[in-house]
Amino acid sequence: MEALMKVGMIGLGAMGVHMARNLHKAGLLHTVWNRTPAKATTLASELSCTVAENVRQLGSVCDAVVICISADEDVRAVVAELGSAMKHGGLVIDCSTVSADTAREAARLLATRGVDFLDCPVSGGVEGARAATLAIMAGGEAGAFERAQPILQALGKTIALLGPSGAGQATKATNQILCAGVIQAVAEAMAFAAAEGLPLTQVIETLGKGAGSSWYFVHRAPYMAQGSFPAGFRVRLHAKDLRICRSMAARHGAKLPVVEATLDDYKDLVDQGHGDEDISVLFRLKEELFGGE
Repeated sequence: MEALMKVGMIGLGAMGVHMARNLHKAGLLHTVWNRTPAKATTLASELSCTVAENVRQLGSVCDAVVICISADEDVRAVVAELGSAMKHGGLVIDCSTVSADTAREAARLLATRGVDFLDCPVSGGVEGARAATLAIMAGGEAGAFERAQPILQALGKTIALLGPSGAGQATKATNQILCAGVIQAVAEAMAFAAAEGLPLTQVIETLGKGAGSSWYFVHRAPYMAQGSFPAGFRVRLHAKDLRICRSMAARHGAKLPVVEATLDDYKDLVDQGHGDEDISVLFRLKEELFGGE
């Protein structure tokens, strides 16, 4: 069954296009669909797979579907279409970053159609998607998680089932809070180093092996040193994720200072026209603390 599994991919953005390529390498990719048809057509030509005319058509010909799109409302709409098209016993794996409530709602809807659902948000950036080394945090039933292994192993290196539906998204929200705190610290430290006149490349090489290092420092401090911020994780998308974190925390009566400060900074960056750049562009604001432009 696993060897014959036909997998569809919905969402061919910066992450999804690499995930689709890795599914193809594993011999699993059957059909693709993207809201912008040209992306799907181009990739299908590259990989010699099928392009679906719509979500329903993709769902009707696939045993499993991987979703990687941006917003809660889009996930709800896609899941509703898949639910009415997929065969009993199908599997939907959502790698989008949405709220835990959206994941639970999707799982309930698909369960009524006999289709399993896993919320499987990912971390590792475009680099991880390209290299198939993503960290995948899953929520759902253990049986569905086991069935999904050939797919998940084609996409990532660290794969964990964290609990029932919604647990994957709750874990991803935890990750996004960590990312906010780390990128704040990295940007502030790099602005400080620049103000001190230090050789930034050497600082990165040295501190990258020290106690204060992190994935973001090693992979994004070089952007700051170069003053160029190509989109890996866009400001707009992280801001969307942090608003989800804010809403989830509010249900506990909590307000998270790191989240709030980062959202304020991201609003400034979006207003300045930097919303589609990598979140390392936060360095621009930190430079201003030292009188930089």
